Amino acid sequence: MTAPGRRYAYVGPPDLRRTVVDGAGGRVIRSATDLDGAAGGDGGAAADDGGEPFTYVVGLDGLLRLAPRRSEHVACAEGQDVLGAGEISFRRTPDGPQVHEVSNQSTGYCPDPDSWPAVAAALDRAGIARPDGFTHALVFRRCEGCGEHNVVREAVFVCVFCDEDLPSAWNMAASRQPPPARGS
Repeated sequence: MTAPGRRYAYVGPPDLRRTVVDGAGGRVIRSATDLDGAAGGDGGAAADDGGEPFTYVVGLDGLLRLAPRRSEHVACAEGQDVLGAGEISFRRTPDGPQVHEVSNQSTGYCPDPDSWPAVAAALDRAGIARPDGFTHALVFRRCEGCGEHNVVREAVFVCVFCDEDLPSAWNMAASRQPPPARGS
């Protein structure tokens, strides 16, 4: 079953994708109790335990997958397309775990902030309390002049590499295409 939402293909370095091992993806989180095993065995912990955030993806099946923070998102997703990707940390509360911080910070998939509904649905499905949106959202754009990936800061849509204007709409899906030839 495929969950609704935009599919994000991997747009990062090809050599990282070649290191993906089938069957070694992120730990699937179907319920809040699955976090206990992820925190103990995979290198992450609840935020108030001083642990680092996790790398996460939301697979096309709508399920949350976690890996240690320094893991590549493409490895967490086993090289597959995703509905969302970023970093996430949890806090233990008397009512169970809740999301402490969550972002769409993934330079391998460069998901748009519009990926939040898929992330929210995966957390809701697992019964994990969450905020109403990303606690830190990044805006990614590919420069159509030089082809470089950019993080848009303070709503300034200008390429940090070549000073060309960046498009206002998400365009990372085409990022593996070579940049246009100069002067043509």
